[in-house]
Amino acid sequence: MRRHIVIGFAASVLSTPVLADDSHTPYAGLASRDIATLSESDIAELSAGRGWGFALAAELNGHPGPAHVLEHAEDLGLSPEQRKRVEEIFTAMQVEAITAGAVFIAAERALDTAFSNGGLDAAELEVLASAAGQARSNLRFVHLSRHLETLEVLSAAQVAQYNDLRGYTNDPCAKIPEGHNAEMWRRHNGCDS
Repeated sequence: MRRHIVIGFAASVLSTPVLADDSHTPYAGLASRDIATLSESDIAELSAGRGWGFALAAELNGHPGPAHVLEHAEDLGLSPEQRKRVEEIFTAMQVEAITAGAVFIAAERALDTAFSNGGLDAAELEVLASAAGQARSNLRFVHLSRHLETLEVLSAAQVAQYNDLRGYTNDPCAKIPEGHNAEMWRRHNGCDS
């Protein structure tokens, strides 16, 4: 008798519809995006050649980026030669990042379109996913490599000053550097944990 009660209970639980809970639908509203994986602001950021967080491994480990070095050029006491070289690095990065960003956006669009159209098979998926992954990797390399180049231009004292100006101290949560999205900064630095 007890076995029938348990089976009956399990069947009723399994057949009961689960009500939608907003806290369990993190993708709600994203279906209307032009490209499922990229928001309009993501596309704008990538199209403009901005970092999109790709260089955090360098930035947060003592390898300054050219854009932010130029923002802090006065405070860092850049010499005219240093400024000229960092400007060259930044310009080259922008040109390459805009091109690589367009390739990445196109690869994500192709992947999204293939799923949207239906009939996608594993072989085609592998090609599309690999292309999108390679495009992302290439774009990330563009940004990270410019941090390496910029580091070579600066003195150790300038790098230390840069890290201080950017808020990369022992407690990154104590001060959010100017120009950073506060929510993103807190998330990347574990401030809200």
